[in-house]
This record gives sequence, structure tokens and C-alpha cells, in this order.
Amino acid sequence: MPRRSRFLGLPEGRVFLSPYRGEWRRLYRSERARLRRDLGRRFRDIEHVGSTAVPGLSAKPVLDLALTVKDLSKIGRLVKPLEKLGYEYKGEYGLPGRHFFVRGKPVTHHLHFVDVGSEHWRVWLLFRDYLRAHPEEARRYEKFKRAKARKYANDRAAYTGSKSSFVVNMLRKAEKEARTG
Repeated sequence: MPRRSRFLGLPEGRVFLSPYRGEWRRLYRSERARLRRDLGRRFRDIEHVGSTAVPGLSAKPVLDLALTVKDLSKIGRLVKPLEKLGYEYKGEYGLPGRHFFVRGKPVTHHLHFVDVGSEHWRVWLLFRDYLRAHPEEARRYEKFKRAKARKYANDRAAYTGSKSSFVVNMLRKAEKEARTG
């Protein structure tokens, strides 16, 4: 088991944002290498997604890693190997077409498994890349998230739900930019 980072960890149900930490990128790379080493070819691709993947953006201190597999219906083959790595399987966990694993107490890592070419994968990367390319939009998103984190500090589900329309509107901008490119 890798050593715990002082830059990660969010108690269950709680919401708070940490200032961006350059350490998050190193921790992602370390976990990516560990997953590749220990899982081999059981997944296709892996990306750092979510707010910890956007330099300068405050975020919940949890690394989100998105992974693609050739056939999501065979996710059961990954449960035991990931449990050995300290992950707990949560099923789809409210998001059809995604299988979810968490690690840590408090939680430090989220793994999101989706099919190769899934809409989830496309949207997660589009949103991340849009925020990386538009620091002013990332700052606007951060301001919005901070207000919601204060309001829903003890209700993570409400926090996540409260961001939906904002994120959808930002994704529309990203889609439009991608089309006109």
C-alpha cells in the first residue's frame, strides 16, 4: 500500500475545497504507474480527471482517475485485484455506464471505469481540457464551487447535484469551441 499523502483525503459525506497542489499531478502519476504495474492489460487507458487535474483550480482533495475497458460487463474481474490495492467497489453508484471504486479512509482516490469510447469518457476529458485551456472559466467555476461547498459542507450529494446546471452550461461552451475549433 502506498504511503498516505498529506495533500489528499476527504471524510465521507463532507465537502471542502483545498487550494490547488502541484503534488496532485505527481500523486496521479504514481497511482497510474501502480495500477499499470499491478493490473497489467486489464484496462486500456487512464486519465486524471476532475478538478485536481486542472492546474490552479481548488478542488475536493480526492484524485479522480478515469479508466477505459474494452468490455465493462466484465468489470467483476477487476474487483479482487483492486481490493488488494486498497480499493472498495461501489458498483455504478448512481451513474449508469460507470463502475466506481474508492480508496482511503478518509477517501483519497476515486476510480471511474467506463467502456472505451463512452460518452462519460468524452465529457470528462472535454470538461477537464476546457478548464485547462480557459483559466478565466476555471476561476469562475472555482468561485461557484466555493459557494456551493460552503452551503453543502455536510451533504456531498447535494453539493454534486447543485453543480449540474453550471457544468452543463460550461460543457455547452466547450462543445461549441470543439466544433468550431
